[in-house]
Amino acid sequence: MKVSKQARRDGKTLFNACSVNGILDEAKLRQAVTLVIAQKPRGYVTTLTHLQRLVKLDIARRTVRVENAVESTPAQRAAIEAALAQKYGAGMNVTFSVNPALLGGVKVKAGSDIYDGSVAGRLAALNDTF
Repeated sequence: MKVSKQARRDGKTLFNACSVNGILDEAKLRQAVTLVIAQKPRGYVTTLTHLQRLVKLDIARRTVRVENAVESTPAQRAAIEAALAQKYGAGMNVTFSVNPALLGGVKVKAGSDIYDGSVAGRLAALNDTF
């Protein structure tokens, strides 16, 4: 479905209205969607489609996955979360997992950004240079 410029503007306006201090407020979002559906303004379906796309992108941007070769200590987790909050802002959803295939180090995927400080990643980069 093609989204018009006006629908994009309206969707972005709704998205910004539902954000509090740069973090999406789910209650405000539900209320805004309910009001738009009840009023049924012209082109509301495409506006809600664009709003849905913006919400998906925001959720992906705020989702962080941290892989480590061994279980992280609470101090390491706190340090990683603090560094991520400093770089990306508050409201990050951080999940930690153990991946023995990394051999050592940490791999962080924050939205579309990937930081690979693992031994396996360095070996793969070294292999690509030859």
